[in-house]
Amino acid sequence: MNTMRFTPYLGIIFALILGSFSIAFLGHTRTPSSTILSSKAASSTSLASPKLFSPVYTRSSQTTKEATTISTQQKKVVIASVVEQKVPAIPSPSLNISLDASASTLRAALVNIICYVPAGSGLHSISGSGVIIDPKGIILTNAHVAQYFLLADRGVSCTIRSGSPATDSYEAAPIFISPAWIKANAGVLTEATPSGTGQYDFALLAVTKSETSAVLPPSFQFIPLATKPLLAGTPVVIASYGAQFLESSQVQSSLFPTVVFGSVKNVLTFATSTIDVLALGGSAAAQEGSSGGGVANASGELAGTITTSTVSGDTSSRALSAITESYVRADYASETGRTLDSLLAEPVETSVINFSTEIPMLEAILVAHMP
Repeated sequence: MNTMRFTPYLGIIFALILGSFSIAFLGHTRTPSSTILSSKAASSTSLASPKLFSPVYTRSSQTTKEATTISTQQKKVVIASVVEQKVPAIPSPSLNISLDASASTLRAALVNIICYVPAGSGLHSISGSGVIIDPKGIILTNAHVAQYFLLADRGVSCTIRSGSPATDSYEAAPIFISPAWIKANAGVLTEATPSGTGQYDFALLAVTKSETSAVLPPSFQFIPLATKPLLAGTPVVIASYGAQFLESSQVQSSLFPTVVFGSVKNVLTFATSTIDVLALGGSAAAQEGSSGGGVANASGELAGTITTSTVSGDTSSRALSAITESYVRADYASETGRTLDSLLAEPVETSVINFSTEIPMLEAILVAHMP
């Protein structure tokens, strides 16, 4: 690759890198620790470090037709580099302003999701991330996070938190958790080091109650879903509530958002030519707890949902990936026979009631694989 044409922009890139460190670590210090952790309040549940699936596919830096076939728990999945994707032209310096605005929008829409499990259940309490994508309070997150909402009648409780640091803010109910993901990954709840590809790994929650007020706000701060996938080389903003380097007490009382600037390193597909996965390289966001976090473009749209990452070694050397919102739209339509926009257009109460009829079936699948 001829790198000479990038020379004039090295100053801009260096500034973006410095900005990412400033935002990611502003106002707090994280103390590295090994595994987790302590108990919640007066219970004996342990808050395990939030699980971010380790990818089990091999990322390629080349845009060729070569694919790697990998095994999941119940099926074969093929992930390949998308053919002949073009790196976008280097943007003008005004990109900094646009990315800063996107970072503010994404940060305001970011939430932390904590779920506690009963003592002796054989499960681990978890913390993950999510992003509000609709002013009614609809949250997009991962299926491997939202699956805990299916176990509410078994003593599992989940809370939506927001702010810096994150504090209890809302209660929520599921309005969609991918049945395809539940069926293919039913044993993940009890795995110490789960892995996956990100395929089907998304879910939608609806805020139903405020923890701090008698009524919900008339409108939530949100970031709209993108309609087109990003190409390799596109600058992005990544945000999550990463918690790998925190003790349990810190997760509960001193968890701050991580917001970094980066770019799409490569694009991959679950099929043949669609862009389904964004490979984002290493950054401060590549840590446990980032599951369900967001990737925003310079237009202030949510372009990706974090699903997989390697979680060992320095964060800068890790591999972080996100499924695209175009993939989320397509798979939702494939699994339900309706568009995602139609779900977002209906009243929250309707969405909660409609999905509640599916919960017993999905719960049964999970329970069959529990201790």
